[in-house]
Amino acid sequence: MRCLSIAAVTALVGLSACGDTLTEQSLAGGAVGAGAAAVLDGSLIKGAVVGAAGNVLYCQRYPAQC
Repeated sequence: MRCLSIAAVTALVGLSACGDTLTEQSLAGGAVGAGAAAVLDGSLIKGAVVGAAGNVLYCQRYPAQC
């Protein structure tokens, strides 16, 4: 349970720092996704892809919150 809590906090912190450009958004989301996957013993590549996509979508949808 502790690993899940750490992953959730890491993801939220990473998403709160969206980045100003599409590249920064992708890299930040990918790093957070890979980090969460590492903590949860998941696939780093899949975590990075999901994190990057999620962060870009969120930042594009809600630019004022980034």
